[in-house]
Amino acid sequence: MPSFLQGLSMGIAYVAPIGMQNIFVIDSAAADRLPRALLTALIVTFFDITLALACFFGIGAIMERHGWLRTAVSLAGSIAIIAIGTRLLLSRPARAGRGGDGRSILQTISAACIATWCNPQAIIDGTMLLGASHASLEPSEAVPFIIGVCSASALWFSGLAIAVSSFSSLLTEKVIRGISIACGSVICLYGLKLLATAVAAQTG
Repeated sequence: MPSFLQGLSMGIAYVAPIGMQNIFVIDSAAADRLPRALLTALIVTFFDITLALACFFGIGAIMERHGWLRTAVSLAGSIAIIAIGTRLLLSRPARAGRGGDGRSILQTISAACIATWCNPQAIIDGTMLLGASHASLEPSEAVPFIIGVCSASALWFSGLAIAVSSFSSLLTEKVIRGISIACGSVICLYGLKLLATAVAAQTG
């Protein structure tokens, strides 16, 4: 299989499982107009690509080597993630495609950055997946492979935003509120789990 297609398939497998970033894009697409939902997807894609590049070139190994850095990122990230989840839980419902939740561009950027980069487990897992792939590739194959991974990120998040936004007219305020509660609950639980892991590592 050509390196680009191999990277594309690997990238889809890397971003497709439900996680913080997917929940973030789904929540935005359910409440915002399509242009804003696509902008959110683009922002998430940017941070996901930067993470993929970092993992591909081995930054996760630094966090594995320095336990204090992993703990610090875990503590700060878990608190920020819980705050994002709480905001979703408390947000007031809006009609689908009629204004969203009022999050500014800067808030979207900061939240997407936190969802991506304040997750040490994602960095470590990404390093194991992409770093191992890098080690198995010939030098001439590495660039097409990582381009394929990055392309998968762009295709996935934009496609997810378009798919959810296309059905937004069918979503009532009650349904949107339910989506926000579900997304917020999952994010808060994830943040609490991350916090518990960081505390256990600190006291262990």
